[in-house]
Amino acid sequence: MKYAREIKVGVLAAVCLFLLFFGFNFLKGKNIFSPTNSYHGIYAHLHGLEEQAAVYVCGHKVGQVNAIHYDFTRDSAFIVDISINKDIALPQGTTMALVPDGLLGGVAVELQLPQSTPSNDQAPIEKGSYLSTTYVPSLMESLQSELLAKVSAAVEDVDSLVAELKTQVEGDHIKQSLANVHRISNDLTNVSSGLRSMMAHQVPAILNNADTAVADLKTVVADVKRADIHATIARVDTTIDGVNAVIADVRSQEGTLGKLMYDKSLYNHIDAAVISADSLLVDLKAHPKRYVHFSVFGKKDK
Repeated sequence: MKYAREIKVGVLAAVCLFLLFFGFNFLKGKNIFSPTNSYHGIYAHLHGLEEQAAVYVCGHKVGQVNAIHYDFTRDSAFIVDISINKDIALPQGTTMALVPDGLLGGVAVELQLPQSTPSNDQAPIEKGSYLSTTYVPSLMESLQSELLAKVSAAVEDVDSLVAELKTQVEGDHIKQSLANVHRISNDLTNVSSGLRSMMAHQVPAILNNADTAVADLKTVVADVKRADIHATIARVDTTIDGVNAVIADVRSQEGTLGKLMYDKSLYNHIDAAVISADSLLVDLKAHPKRYVHFSVFGKKDK
C-alpha cells in the first residue's frame, strides 16, 4: 500500500501517546479506567497539603487530591478538588478534614463520616458538592501548642518570682536576715570556743571523778559481796519468829500478856487497886499526921 508506512507511524505514535498518558496518570495515582466522583472543599490554610495527596475514608485510600485553586482576594483562599471512587456514596454530614499523613509531616484528606447513622430516605451528597472542612492538628503540633502554653505560664511564674526576689533584695529583709545570720555565726563561734575549753579542762576532771566514783562503787560492791548476807537474813528471820511467838502468846489468852489483855477480873482488880491507892493518897494528903509521927520535942499528938 502507498500509505502503509505512514499508517504504521501514526498508529505507533497514538500508542505511544496513550502509554505516555496512562503512565503519567499512573504516576500521579490516577486510574483512568475507574470512574470517579469529584468533591470540593474551601480552606483558609492548607497546612502543607499538595496535589496528588491521598484521600482516606476510615483509613482506607479511596482517591486523591486532583487540584488546588487559590484566590487571595477572599478570606478562605484555597479550593481543594478531590476525586474518589464512584461506588462510594458520601452520607449527609460528611466532613472533609486535613489530617497528618505519616511521620515526615505530610498532609492528607480524610472524609470523616457522621457519627449518627443517616436514615435510608436521606439522599447522599451529590458529586461536585462542597463539603464542610476542618483541620486535625498533628501530634507534634498538639504537643507544641500545649508545651508553648506551659512554657508561657512558666515564664510568667518566673517573671513573678524574679520580681518578688528583686523586691526582697532591694528591701531590708535580706539585710536583716544576713545580719541575723552573722550574729548567729558569731554565737556559734563563741559556743564552739566554750565547748573546746570545756573539753580541754573540765571534761578530764569530770572523767577522773567518774573513775573515782566507779572505783568506790566497786569497793562497796566487793564489801557487800564479802558480807554474810545469809546469816543476817537468818537472824532477822529468827527475830521475826520470836515476835510472832510473842504475838501468838498474846492472842492465845493463856500467857501473862494474854491474861493481862483479855482477863476482865484482872483488869477489875488492877482498877480497884488503883482506886484504893488514889484514896490512900488523898487521905494521906488530908491527914498526913495519921501516917507520919514526928515531933521536935518527942511528944505525940492525940
